[in-house]
Amino acid sequence: MKVGIEAMNIYCGSAALNVEVLAKHRNLDTDRFTNLLMKEKTVPMPYEDPISNGVNAAKPIIDSLSQEERDSIDMVITCTESGIDFGKSMSTYIHHYLGLSRNCRLFELKNACYSGTAGFQMGVNFILSQAAPGKKVLVVATDIMRMIEVDGSMEVSFVEPSSGSGAVAMLISDNPVVFQIDKGANGYYGYEVMDTCRPVPDQEAGDADLSLLSYLDCCENSFKEYQKRVEGCDYQSTFNYLAFHTPFGGMVKGAHRTNMRKFKKANPASIEADFQERVVPSLEYCQRVGNIMGATTHLALASTIDNGNFDQPKRLGIFSYGSGCCSEFYSGIVTKQGQEKQKKFNIAGHLDDRTLLSMDEYETTFEVNNQLKFGTKNFKIDTSLYPKAFNHVKGKNKLIFSEIEDYHRKYEWV
Repeated sequence: MKVGIEAMNIYCGSAALNVEVLAKHRNLDTDRFTNLLMKEKTVPMPYEDPISNGVNAAKPIIDSLSQEERDSIDMVITCTESGIDFGKSMSTYIHHYLGLSRNCRLFELKNACYSGTAGFQMGVNFILSQAAPGKKVLVVATDIMRMIEVDGSMEVSFVEPSSGSGAVAMLISDNPVVFQIDKGANGYYGYEVMDTCRPVPDQEAGDADLSLLSYLDCCENSFKEYQKRVEGCDYQSTFNYLAFHTPFGGMVKGAHRTNMRKFKKANPASIEADFQERVVPSLEYCQRVGNIMGATTHLALASTIDNGNFDQPKRLGIFSYGSGCCSEFYSGIVTKQGQEKQKKFNIAGHLDDRTLLSMDEYETTFEVNNQLKFGTKNFKIDTSLYPKAFNHVKGKNKLIFSEIEDYHRKYEWV
């Protein structure tokens, strides 16, 4: 039985910031900043939140389905690091605004940056279980980081250019035209570590060096476990492409370099050539969006599918990591047919269509963000504050976050 991704799309907002401009403005160390391998970051506008992003990512997929296919969606899973409510699941909002059948299981998974993979694997195993033959699962990984202030510390200064906002939506079924998973080919690795935490959804704390070490440790050991379960697997020859959870490109480059040294005894020149060939296609979108936590691994997957060469079916190795920590290495097959299907979503065009903010425009968002902190009871969004960005959604049938009334979030189509 085949299983995997039938369709996948992203939505990463209407505004972005050139991170080189940000680095110069913050007087960041040039060499250290260059090692981030970042180009742009999505800046969430006040009218954008994890729910509106999730709906806007999923809607083109839903619109492409027949009514019978829509009604076959048996489960909506939202996957997040941040969330918007201690109790209520974002899946209920997303299900409502997509107009899906009420005979649907709705719930949320919160598990740092691993959440997207947790939801994806849950959807895959539901299909494999054959508990409801012919049914589909909609998985929406969605996260946001609203900057409130920059305190000048080195740790915060280098988090700022890499933090992003956005969502990835995936339709999981037994028709995996986009990405067919290798069943049973999974290596897990996890343990308790306080490398990063979000004590409240709009703030992040932790130890950057510890996080890097934990990421490297998990990348190595999750693959070792994968090797135990997949006979004859080789880090270099088994996978035509690799897609990693990407907090920033430099972290991925470091992990790949470490693995190539440990598993292949490779020299620097061959490591660099291998990185350019097998890993760089996965970074194209991540370098333009930033870290969207639970959605980043599948943003890297979408980037690989769009930017790789699939004249023949090719195998992708995927590494997912979530702070705290849990990690997984898994794999699957992508074909030319899948790449062609993904082209209709024009993900690169969506990223090109965002407005680029000036530093002044970017920093004015901090004050509004401070009023939208977790637990806000009442708030009315003023869409006139950022007219250039709003023009990128107005008239395009996008969902926007419009109001909080007695904690209840409200949305509008524009």
